Amino acid sequence: MSTCADTPWLNELIIVLAVALLAGLLVFEKNGNQKAKLPTKTILSCLFIFTALAQSHPNPGYLYILLIGLIFCLGGDVFLALPRERMFLFGLVSFLLGHVFYAGSFFYVADVSYWTWIGAGIGLFAGGRVFCWLRPHLGPLQIPVMLYIIVITVMLIGAWTVFCDAGVEFLGRLLVFSGAVSFYISDLFVARDRFLKIEFRNRLLGLPLYYFAQFLLAFSIGTVD
Repeated sequence: MSTCADTPWLNELIIVLAVALLAGLLVFEKNGNQKAKLPTKTILSCLFIFTALAQSHPNPGYLYILLIGLIFCLGGDVFLALPRERMFLFGLVSFLLGHVFYAGSFFYVADVSYWTWIGAGIGLFAGGRVFCWLRPHLGPLQIPVMLYIIVITVMLIGAWTVFCDAGVEFLGRLLVFSGAVSFYISDLFVARDRFLKIEFRNRLLGLPLYYFAQFLLAFSIGTVD
């Protein structure tokens, strides 16, 4: 199988397809077209799985662990696109597991240093502030959301650890950390839409950030050794 390292045009084609699918998804979100939204979102999410598999993989362990996380996120995307209320909890659990594997992949390739502990302090403070912001609106979902915030914070700390590890190629460090930060911010818009105020602006900003994050992480497979 040829990889994107051998066929650089494939990365460009992936980006063009992703942008087109994302534009369509945003139109369907705006119009409330549920029937078109689900297949479009599923195909777009499958595309970041394909992207991961198409990259060269100088570190196979990183590929396999991150790929499992991407697959769980694909499942989360499908659950959140379904109309039933209980699907939100299934999506939350699926994304939580995805972040567990993301964090595992980051700590697999990077060495923990004092920078990790500095990032942990900042991350835990930010996560606490997010939970306090959401807590009055969570109802029976307080514990699942708290667990999710803890796990995504650990994921972000792992990405920061990669970024601060000079033993990892700089492009790989940049892709990982930028992807993790974009994912974290996109989840704030998901939370705002679910618990505070439902409006299209949440998806208009959150969906591009989310897919930007996923494709950055998928592309990082070719640069993290």
